[in-house]
Amino acid sequence: MNKGTDAAPEQLVKSRKRVADHGEVFTPRWLVDDMLDLIKGETERIDSRFLEPACGSGNFLVPVLERKLVAVQARHGRSEFEKRHYALFSLMCIYGIELLADNAAECRENLKGTFARYLKLDDRSSSDERRDETTRAGDAEWLRAASTVVEANIIQGDALAMTTADGEPIAFPEWGYLGRGKYQRRDFRLDTLTQRASASEGLFAHFEEHEIFTPIRSYPVMTVKELAV
Repeated sequence: MNKGTDAAPEQLVKSRKRVADHGEVFTPRWLVDDMLDLIKGETERIDSRFLEPACGSGNFLVPVLERKLVAVQARHGRSEFEKRHYALFSLMCIYGIELLADNAAECRENLKGTFARYLKLDDRSSSDERRDETTRAGDAEWLRAASTVVEANIIQGDALAMTTADGEPIAFPEWGYLGRGKYQRRDFRLDTLTQRASASEGLFAHFEEHEIFTPIRSYPVMTVKELAV
């Protein structure tokens, strides 16, 4: 089935060898959109978290981010400050695991590119005289912050074994936006989160202090500038 008549056909297979070795076949965009429409309300919540355990190059995650950014524009588009910070928070709420290194890297770049296009970021020299050095420097800072986020959120590893490519337990950051340009981060092991999720409403449920589900690392409150370091 092909819902688009004018668009070029999507590349759903990179090579026969990858299909044979890894069962790698990408989901067409029309089917992704239909599936996401089934949970439309969640895809339009800025703070809803999505984990794709076989994320490929981002076939599911990029459309989720696009929908979140539409919500950001609708709710915070009048304030450039809030729009940028909530756009970054949208990116923070998207997670993926991918077995193949090239796919994981491509997924990170696709998510970062979607974020950058929405905010019209550009860290390169521009012939547009209106984009002065200060503006370009600010754009580069936001892009570096986005890189920090996708490096932490998109993991090369085995989702079934819950281990990274190096054999270490997969850990994901729980990001929070505190307002006024400040974010918080706590890291949790995936195996611990899935134990919690089996008896509650989601991966990052509200943890009680007396429970064993404690972060493996907590960070000081951060700004975009600190994320970009």
